[in-house]
Amino acid sequence: MIAKPTMPWSFLTNHALVLTYIGRHPESTGREVAQAIGITERAVRKIVDDLEAAGYIERERIGRRNRYHINPTRPLPYPGERAVTVGELLRLLWRDEDNVPGERSAEK
Repeated sequence: MIAKPTMPWSFLTNHALVLTYIGRHPESTGREVAQAIGITERAVRKIVDDLEAAGYIERERIGRRNRYHINPTRPLPYPGERAVTVGELLRLLWRDEDNVPGERSAEK
């Protein structure tokens, strides 16, 4: 019999989860992101700061809220031989969706 893991885990890091959630919901608040992926708002703020500093997202201030823009051409940190871009990751994760940043269908 195989024992069930005591803690749930994911193949994707919290940074990847925040990036993909923001890509799908660019006007979401830190609280909404935190609730959707199961981490604290403080962790989301730190991750968003990390992603922005690394050039994966840009923040646009609209009134009292932020709108996020994903940089789909930015390569992901990957130790392999081939660089994978943010856009390629999102296309893989959203392959049944039309809403991939940087593609024509997303620019409605």
